[in-house]
Amino acid sequence: MRALIVDDERLARKELINLLSNHDKVEVVGEALNVDDAKEKIDQLQPDVIFLDIQMPEKTGFDLLEELDHVPLVVFTTAYDEFAIQAFQVNALDYLLKPVEPARLAETLVKLEKKMEDLKKEQQESTELAPKKLSLADQVFVKDGDRCWFVKLANVRLFESDGNYIKVYFDNNKPMIHKSLNALDERLDEKSFFRASRKHIINLSWVDTIEPWFNGGLVVTLKGGDRIEVSRRQAARFKDLMSL
Repeated sequence: MRALIVDDERLARKELINLLSNHDKVEVVGEALNVDDAKEKIDQLQPDVIFLDIQMPEKTGFDLLEELDHVPLVVFTTAYDEFAIQAFQVNALDYLLKPVEPARLAETLVKLEKKMEDLKKEQQESTELAPKKLSLADQVFVKDGDRCWFVKLANVRLFESDGNYIKVYFDNNKPMIHKSLNALDERLDEKSFFRASRKHIINLSWVDTIEPWFNGGLVVTLKGGDRIEVSRRQAARFKDLMSL
């Protein structure tokens, strides 16, 4: 685990670094001597955990946590046990009294290791649960009345909103599916499909020609002849996507 030591006392930092050097699973990536220094080092080094002194000149360790957008795991280190309750109110993982005892530090590192394993597992689960974006290689099932198709998305040139339905353009077919264009847009790979307007999503691989249109908009002609207007708001983004 990557650790940052935040303490205004140089000897205290060196002592903790020396103690941590006895533990193979910890790498001290930096030191900070005050809150402003710590903010820069956290942004720059992205530590997993900060060993944070509470009483420092000008700003305290609690002030640092209030100023951070993303807070790493926190272990407070201080000479004063009166801050313990406040420390745990800000969800510190542990609290070490100075001078830090090796056995007590070892206990803290066990807690840290377990916490990091739990966080890693949560991240993996959230990634696995996130729906995969649909690419050109994917196949979807489309049903309209009694007719059904398995359609490769590479063959779908256009999605068009029609009330509470979407018209799916492929080959000579235009079946209707009961879904919102916004919901579909979230599922499609943005590298392959582009939201041209409130009514249309186009398959970028089907784009044939692009022409300027009124008020800064564009008109895109797809292979097969469908002409779709790209709204002025989306035109700049579309040009970026389609240019080198």
